[in-house]
Amino acid sequence: MGSGIAQACAQAGFDVTVREVDQRAIERGFASVDGSLARLVKGGRAAEADAKAARERIQPTISLEDLRDCDLVIEAVLEIMAVKRDVFAELDRCCKPETIFTSNTSSLPITDMAAITKRTDRFAGLHFFNPVAVMQLVEIVRGISTSDETMATLRAFVEKLGKTPVICKDTPGFVVNKLLVPYMIGAIRLLEQDVASPEDIDAAVKLGLRHPMGPFELLDYTGLDICMHVANVLYEEFKDPSMAPPPLLRRMVAAGHLGRKSGRGFYEYDEKGDRKKS
Repeated sequence: MGSGIAQACAQAGFDVTVREVDQRAIERGFASVDGSLARLVKGGRAAEADAKAARERIQPTISLEDLRDCDLVIEAVLEIMAVKRDVFAELDRCCKPETIFTSNTSSLPITDMAAITKRTDRFAGLHFFNPVAVMQLVEIVRGISTSDETMATLRAFVEKLGKTPVICKDTPGFVVNKLLVPYMIGAIRLLEQDVASPEDIDAAVKLGLRHPMGPFELLDYTGLDICMHVANVLYEEFKDPSMAPPPLLRRMVAAGHLGRKSGRGFYEYDEKGDRKKS
């Protein structure tokens, strides 16, 4: 997500400083950006000169101190509240007072992160969707203390990226995951109950509901561990049994069957991430 967000910002003409934990992570991030830009050029969606210019706007670092002069910070670290709060506490010390902080979290409370800083009025959620280069939606999440000025600035920023902003309150899952995760969990429960196979459930949803992907294809694409994490957050907040991770999901995550990224989820995948034919 971090490399995708950096690329989107650079393509929109922004100078971007990307902070990673080490040089290897920087190299992986740039490999992802280079591959994405190459696909855009090959598909005729970007000129080669524009792609090269965007690449040159991204500057890497391994020090948070190098973000001190940034006008906007978009955090995309691990989906662990303690880790995010530690990052924002350090950023709050080194960044200029007017810098806006945002989190790309998919489900964690924005207000809880903002509370660790002295700029709660300049703190919000900025939730991009994967793959960032393709997905047009960005959820802008308003914390309890987020100012109108901050929200207006972030809306203009998202529109500058060529994406569509949706404003939502600081509630677990926001809009998309609050609707999506119970839907995917429901599909897993159908499979647990032996109602139909993953292939037939996917076909039914695609043909009957006109979805571009079935629930099991989507689970494998986004990652079963991500689904379980968001489901746990939703269940802890609402105590709604329909949001609790099913036993099958927990077992698959424990076994390392996370979807395309691990080569196996509800389907199996080759080294390129393409689904194997059964």
